[in-house]
Amino acid sequence: MSDTLPTMDEVRAINSAFPFPEPMRRWKEQGKKIMGWGCTYVPEEIIRAAGLLPIRVTGAAREIQTDDADAYLYINACSYVRTILQLGLDGQYDFLDGYVTTASCDGTRRLMDMWRHYLTQTPFLHIMTLPRKATEWALKLFLEELQVFKGHIEETFDVRVTDDALREAIAVHNRTRQLLRELFELRKEPNPPITGAESFEVVNAGVRMPRDEYNGLLTRLLREARARETDGRAKLRLMVSGSNLANPDFIAGMEAQGAVVVADDLCTGARYWSDLVDEDPNRDPMEALAHRYLNNLPCARTVGLADLRHERVLALAKEYRVQGLVNAVIRNCVPNSLDRPPLREQFEDAGIAVLELDTEYGSGRTGQVATRVQAFLEMLHAQAAV
Repeated sequence: MSDTLPTMDEVRAINSAFPFPEPMRRWKEQGKKIMGWGCTYVPEEIIRAAGLLPIRVTGAAREIQTDDADAYLYINACSYVRTILQLGLDGQYDFLDGYVTTASCDGTRRLMDMWRHYLTQTPFLHIMTLPRKATEWALKLFLEELQVFKGHIEETFDVRVTDDALREAIAVHNRTRQLLRELFELRKEPNPPITGAESFEVVNAGVRMPRDEYNGLLTRLLREARARETDGRAKLRLMVSGSNLANPDFIAGMEAQGAVVVADDLCTGARYWSDLVDEDPNRDPMEALAHRYLNNLPCARTVGLADLRHERVLALAKEYRVQGLVNAVIRNCVPNSLDRPPLREQFEDAGIAVLELDTEYGSGRTGQVATRVQAFLEMLHAQAAV
């Protein structure tokens, strides 16, 4: 692989300044508001249409000590929610004018309880009920939840979220999804011109800056990646599944051992950009948002969508010619832990080997993980030689 793509320096500058990088500082200096969101089922378009900057509330790209958060959350809460609470208690998210998430699991529900009780400097807090199905009644419920969320924003910030503003926001965010799809599709090539770790860095930067700036960044990066020279050596092609991934170094550690991560179904990857919102001007934009977010590539916490989820994930693996699946689940992440057995069965029945890893939120290339990945890659090499 040739030298670093020039735009990746900009991406890394944004990520290294976590949690309050320069694009967000410029936004705040203009007197504008920032709304944090904690789940990919939250429509960013509603936040943008209200004139606020939507940014994702995450941890840093490393493990952190969570001693204070551990005192407030029960011991079997995952390290993701404990990390976010710790950062909040440390004042790292004091710049937020609001925080919104969904009741996607018990951990996120308790995180909101703790935020509401202890992080009282955040003026706007909202949690949405999230259906576990995508039926007609579930869509109706979710649409009602989005309407309540929109109304709460309008009342708190004294704004009006119009249909025209929603349609403009949908168009801008759909453009992001299209650009990310083009970037990720470069990894279909026999020798991808962009690595899996770089791709995750790019997504991390995108949820920390205004969307118009991000679309310009993606356009430049695509141009550079398409012109990049590769070394021509074929590598084992991996897919990553599991819990919320924060640290691209986790991916880089696998790629340093002679593999390339070409696909994923993570909420910090494909599930963030996979499906577009319908831009039909005759359709109610709120209904279009509810439909897209509820029917997007499903999360492991869904009920009744498990078969559809596994079918889509497996189809994605075949599309990207994946040779092995790495299922990395944060300890005590119940939805993804329960999803493991049926997902493994689907992949193994399709002839794709599976490596299951237990991790902590923010972990990178630890020695234990490196050893297991190395053994997995050796097995895949042996299978390929038969």
